[in-house]
Amino acid sequence: MRFTNFFPAVAATLTLAFAGIAAAAPPAGTAPAATVEVTWTNPANFSEEQKRRGFGSARETPEQWVSDLAQYVKRQGARLLGPGQELDVTFTDITRAGAFEPWRGPQLDDTRFIKDIYPPAIDLHFTLRNADGSTALEGSRKLRDAAFLYRGTPSSTDPLRYEKRMLNDWLRRDFAASKAS
Repeated sequence: MRFTNFFPAVAATLTLAFAGIAAAAPPAGTAPAATVEVTWTNPANFSEEQKRRGFGSARETPEQWVSDLAQYVKRQGARLLGPGQELDVTFTDITRAGAFEPWRGPQLDDTRFIKDIYPPAIDLHFTLRNADGSTALEGSRKLRDAAFLYRGTPSSTDPLRYEKRMLNDWLRRDFAASKAS
């Protein structure tokens, strides 16, 4: 490339780059997208970890499945909130559906048995803020699903399907109307 051709090529590249940035930016006067932040207290103190001490140790760590639930709440919550709204959620306790049954022997130590006597439970605290920063809704919820085995599930392979369905029910119940307002 000759030196005289260098500047037009750079100018064309920069023009395309700035055009792409301008196209990606929201139009002036529109509110930013909704955001959802999810945190949790120490998972080692969750009821789930208390009941699985010594069992299920070959499976994922509590931070892995709590993080998976947090990502799910972020995705689903962002769809339900209005423009500019912010939702902060803190998981304070989680008990997953099913349990380990030590009396079945050491060969089944890592097997979670899903029965109606082991329902999922999630305790959380949340704050919903409007685009102007004012608090629209705040509270704590104790989510329970005693009939978790008697309702259809969208995915039979997701190990957190019952917990995710319960969280989705809560999000729709408490926040579906916030998008319309």
